[in-house]
Amino acid sequence: MIHNSLFLHLPLIHLAEVSVGQHYYWTVGNFQIHAQVLLTSWVVIGIIGILSFSGNTNLKMVPSNIQNLNEYITEFIRDLAKTQIGETEYLAWVPFLGTLFLFIFVSNWSGALIPWRIIELPNGELAAPTNDINTTVALALLTSIAYFFAGFKKKGLAYFKRYITPSVILFPINLLEDFTKPLSLSFRLFGNILADELVISVLIALVPILVPVPLMLLGLFTSAIQALVFSTLAGAYIGESLEEHH
Repeated sequence: MIHNSLFLHLPLIHLAEVSVGQHYYWTVGNFQIHAQVLLTSWVVIGIIGILSFSGNTNLKMVPSNIQNLNEYITEFIRDLAKTQIGETEYLAWVPFLGTLFLFIFVSNWSGALIPWRIIELPNGELAAPTNDINTTVALALLTSIAYFFAGFKKKGLAYFKRYITPSVILFPINLLEDFTKPLSLSFRLFGNILADELVISVLIALVPILVPVPLMLLGLFTSAIQALVFSTLAGAYIGESLEEHH
């Protein structure tokens, strides 16, 4: 029989301290800033900015390759917004959905194509911005703010009638639905990107030649799909908030 006093010598497990990997922080005053996410996010924003400016300067009647790419992406996002939000109000939301799609897409691909881990930091290691739960939660909260703003701007206080439609009994369920939307968006994106990077890392460590290549290509495909799913759901939520409820 084990005496109860033995348990006093066991280390306490603090669930709040459990995390995946180590992190590199900048201390600004009394605050700690997650430097890894900021550094890689700036790189992603820089890539998007360079592609945007290079494709939208010196426009030609016969477009160059980079101009062709930019026009294709713009048309794709415009069609996505029109499908999810509707033909009358989609245009105002093209920049928002385009920003979400491009940031997530480039972030996901940067995790697969850029060897972040060879860059040494005092602590922790670099990874794709979407490989961090803080980034995906921030994107999901921005989406929530966007569809609340869209509905409230169009309908005013009448927007809140959706919570008691078609019956007051459904108020708790309708309210809970709005709280679960950002959770599902953030954890879906974070979980898929983290799992993909972990699987590829393990396979490269075990079988470093040839075998991981098909999985890396599959990872690029799934990363693009995740960007499409996130922006499509964001557009659907905004379209839902703009719908007239009778």
